[in-house]
Amino acid sequence: MKILSDLLYKTGIEEVSGSTTISIEKVCFDSRQAGEGSLFVAVRGTRSDGHDFISDVIARGAVAILCEEMPAEPISGITYIRVKDTSLALAIIAANYYDHPSARLSLIGVTGTNGKTTTVTLLHSLFRQLGYKTGLISTVRNLVNDLEIPATHTTPDPLQLNALLSKMAEAGCTHCFMEVSSHAVVQHRVSSLQFKGGVFTNISRDHLDYHKTFDEYIRAKKGFFDMLPAEAFALLNADDRNHKIMVQNTRAQVRTFSMTGVADYKARVMESTLAGLMLSIDGHDVVCRLSGFFNAYNLLAVYATAMMLGEERLHVLTALSTLTAPEGRFQRINSAHGVTGIIDYAHTPDALLNVLQTIGDIRQGNEQVITIIGCGGDRDAGKRPQMAAIACENSDRVIFTSDNPRSEDPDSIIAQMKEGLAPHHMKKVLSVTDRREAVRTACALAKPGDIILLAGKGHEKYQEIKGVKYPFDDVQVLEESFELC
Repeated sequence: MKILSDLLYKTGIEEVSGSTTISIEKVCFDSRQAGEGSLFVAVRGTRSDGHDFISDVIARGAVAILCEEMPAEPISGITYIRVKDTSLALAIIAANYYDHPSARLSLIGVTGTNGKTTTVTLLHSLFRQLGYKTGLISTVRNLVNDLEIPATHTTPDPLQLNALLSKMAEAGCTHCFMEVSSHAVVQHRVSSLQFKGGVFTNISRDHLDYHKTFDEYIRAKKGFFDMLPAEAFALLNADDRNHKIMVQNTRAQVRTFSMTGVADYKARVMESTLAGLMLSIDGHDVVCRLSGFFNAYNLLAVYATAMMLGEERLHVLTALSTLTAPEGRFQRINSAHGVTGIIDYAHTPDALLNVLQTIGDIRQGNEQVITIIGCGGDRDAGKRPQMAAIACENSDRVIFTSDNPRSEDPDSIIAQMKEGLAPHHMKKVLSVTDRREAVRTACALAKPGDIILLAGKGHEKYQEIKGVKYPFDDVQVLEESFELC
């Protein structure tokens, strides 16, 4: 139970009707969660407006309403508070409700288009090996030490986020490593948090269904670094051409990492195979279990973050050599017939190119690369022809299939993908709409030594079709298909 006035601290109140000394049992912004003694925050979303549900939550027992517009006919006995931005106020209230748990942790946020999940997961594993109690907030899963809590969004809403951080603090965690999505920045999900540092991995086309333009997407990512305090650090991939934009207005201490140029932390790839990487990091050789040039960047970001947090260099390098990739990130499966399967979450043009280039760099030359690729429905349609072209340019055979079509027709998505193909690409392309059948087709085409890339879904355990999520696990389906072929 909390006192309403305490929850409203620093929310920027513009008008109040009723008492703010009342007790609050819970805070919610989903009208379905309202109950006796609750404070309802009326947030304007992309699909619905919380202001439309004020009468519903009062009927459910809400005693206070935070809104951007006061009702024309307020109900007696209900407290109404008007603020300029309820999304921002929700983040502040959530932090107040849970007594600012982020201030009790060394909270590190990782943002960028690709590499967020891998980087935070590796950081969590590294610091666990170094003896710390740590938390993880990621697309794949959330962890309080080793206790798993299911993940539903890359960055949870402010109430879930502060509840998670509170559990971490209560469990004695000293660090938390979390993904920070562009949506989370724009929607103020992380606005109330106190970060020790922020990491920028890279930026390329993604989420333009939401942000509309690439410049707007960049500004969203930049917003994270704008909010960092002076005592925090901002660690940037200096090899990304947009890295300087990220810190134009930051107050944080700026440091950089690079594989190719001048930076505070440096690395280079000495050897790359399907089994892993040999890296030289700041002049020290280390053998790692992750594959691919893109993972060299992720490992360097992890190393640099640990250095910024004051860890001992040799301990960090030793631990790096034992780390493994998260589920669905360049995850390898070998068939009994000598075919290698790779499952990867690559769902942007840049990520797909990185994975295929990695396969190209480590292949022996005679084997086929067979790529199975689809594109998600109700998302940025402009990247569909780009991803199709990348798949064809870097593969021997390509099978276009369904990803998560959501409300769209999967055959229409495939048709849009084909718009990006040059005439000579068509002879290497098959279209198999059913994803399970597409995987079986690839396995039937593959010969010993060949490599099958199953891209786009990675760790996801479902396929979303017409609003329904059906069980579908790329790893399981590929393993079953290997047994049948």
